Amino acid sequence: MSRFNFSHRHHKVPGLNTAALPDLIFTVLFFFMIVTHMKKQNVMVKYQVPQGTELTRLTKKSTISYIYIGRPESPEGKVLSQKSQIQLNDKYVKPGEIEDYMAAERSSMSPDDVDKMTVSIKADRRTPMGIIADVKQALRRAKTLRISYSATETKN
Repeated sequence: MSRFNFSHRHHKVPGLNTAALPDLIFTVLFFFMIVTHMKKQNVMVKYQVPQGTELTRLTKKSTISYIYIGRPESPEGKVLSQKSQIQLNDKYVKPGEIEDYMAAERSSMSPDDVDKMTVSIKADRRTPMGIIADVKQALRRAKTLRISYSATETKN
């Protein structure tokens, strides 16, 4: 006779309690809704940022206004023109219109953020320097003196 008899040990695995599962799912959904930032504007120009070596990351995103400079592009991704265009929000502008835009941006910010306001220029690497100089002159007239240029890090 065997000392161990395994035929009498039929254990059932207890069922999984899923009563708290909906609460968990809604908590995770709420968390992602809070921490996710929605895209503010559609980029309507095609740009390829230049490469650089001495790059720093901008910290406070709420004080940054973006200016996109590149070749206009259709929503399907086709380049419409080879001439560079300036994009603010969701429309193309001329350099003279930048001053009014910056004044509106400055008035919508809190007084503490106005001093930290930065303009990030995201320009195509093939953009003529004359257009960038026109944008810089318009920003200077608008008294927006903190300018950042977007670039990717050079891979060595």
